[in-house]
Amino acid sequence: MGFKERLALETGIKLNILPTSYQVIGDVLLLKLVKIKSPSEKKKIAKSVVTILPYIKTVCEVKGVYGEFRKPKVEILLGKRTETTHKEHGILYKLDPAKIMFSKGNLTERQRLLVQIKKGEVVVDMFAGIGYFSIPVGKTSRPKVVYSIEKNKASYQYLLENLKLNRIENIIPVLGDCRNLTLPEKADRVLMGYLPGTWRFLPAAFGFLKNRGIIHYHDTFSKKELWEKPLYILKKEAEKAGFRLEKILEKKIVKDYAPNVYHVVVDAVFSKTKK
Repeated sequence: MGFKERLALETGIKLNILPTSYQVIGDVLLLKLVKIKSPSEKKKIAKSVVTILPYIKTVCEVKGVYGEFRKPKVEILLGKRTETTHKEHGILYKLDPAKIMFSKGNLTERQRLLVQIKKGEVVVDMFAGIGYFSIPVGKTSRPKVVYSIEKNKASYQYLLENLKLNRIENIIPVLGDCRNLTLPEKADRVLMGYLPGTWRFLPAAFGFLKNRGIIHYHDTFSKKELWEKPLYILKKEAEKAGFRLEKILEKKIVKDYAPNVYHVVVDAVFSKTKK
């Protein structure tokens, strides 16, 4: 019996209005209750969740995500605190999912990235957050250094804590807007794990790159725009920055973002054009 069926059995609420999915981060469970308006039914669901999943301490309803920093709007249905520590493939992430988004859906993408990075590389993570990509890279791939840039002060504080939790010494955290920063060395590889509208940050990405290097470009595109539009954007922005698109290593759909809109990633090699 699945989670939804068990929830229906415990609560007596009709199966067709119960949430089809949930997200567990540490000991916090997040739900979207689009079809349920009654506060008493929401409380009943929350109490049933901890009966079904006894390790859950806090149950929250997610009502949306807002603003530049993609801050979740969350209501606690059961429990007292939302700060937690989440473990994923041996990495510890301390965070507050009521303040900061954590996308478990990007796990496959994080794992895919690790095998590509070579020992001794200089890596720039332009949107480090709490260390989603930076910490696994620093711990597993043995780069020379990862410059982890984060603009959101709340995320940056958790990034600092997570570096200590995971005993990482080859990551240099940088607080600030990646568009306004100069780093002490150029990168072999630039990570652009942000969306939507990531194309706006490509000039900064080329500014961080060595004369030849790789950019992992994440963004959102509609079904009809694939793959012509992302490749056009990369070529155009490369030319404006004095680079050329040398080759595409991989292009893939990471996950659905909205109806007929996808979160995609393009791994591309660029080289500086000769003057």
